Amino acid sequence: MALVLNQYGYPRPQLRREDWISLNGMWRFLYDDEARYRVPGDISEWPLRIEVPFAPESKRSGIHDTGFHRSCWYQRVFTLAPARLDAHGRPAEHTFLHFGAVDYQAQVWANGELVAEHEGGHTPFSADITYALREGEEQCVTVRVLDDPFDLEKPRGKQDWRLEPHAIWYPRTTGIWQTVWLERVARAHLASLRWTPNLERWEIALHALTTGSISDELRLGVTLKL
Repeated sequence: MALVLNQYGYPRPQLRREDWISLNGMWRFLYDDEARYRVPGDISEWPLRIEVPFAPESKRSGIHDTGFHRSCWYQRVFTLAPARLDAHGRPAEHTFLHFGAVDYQAQVWANGELVAEHEGGHTPFSADITYALREGEEQCVTVRVLDDPFDLEKPRGKQDWRLEPHAIWYPRTTGIWQTVWLERVARAHLASLRWTPNLERWEIALHALTTGSISDELRLGVTLKL
């Protein structure tokens, strides 16, 4: 059974799992152009709301601010059913927080604990937040984003460096611009799969990366269907 009813489609084409929730939707938001804040506890109020995963430059975000901003913050409070425990009272499953993409540098806190730092505006990243979860169901995720619009050396695709887009350049994109979601997996679980076909021999090889509590008794079953 899934953690909660999801109103968004599953965000990953492979390794589909039942226990997941989307964190897309309304988040707290603020700009921090002077970098006054370093940790979530520094922030006393959140003046804006933003619809994730739409960048604040877009109308769909509810912000629609196309000006120059060096830094911004996001925060989302949500409910999450407690994880199952094993016979020793330890979590029997791990909870991962996934970001499809955040432009450009991101720091992520779960309940005030730093769980991830990532650089690169077009690549996904994840954090195991199992041991940062609070007792009870209410949890809090905070994201700090640094994206200097005047830094022309970082990879930017076709994002314009001018206030208004010109020629072949597109408007800038800042912050969270792809899906944010949570999933729960067993302590021993698949991290990635790679299929390699060999047409000459009519074979296909599977390379499966497992992680977590791996033991000699662990077995992987594979079923191929036409």
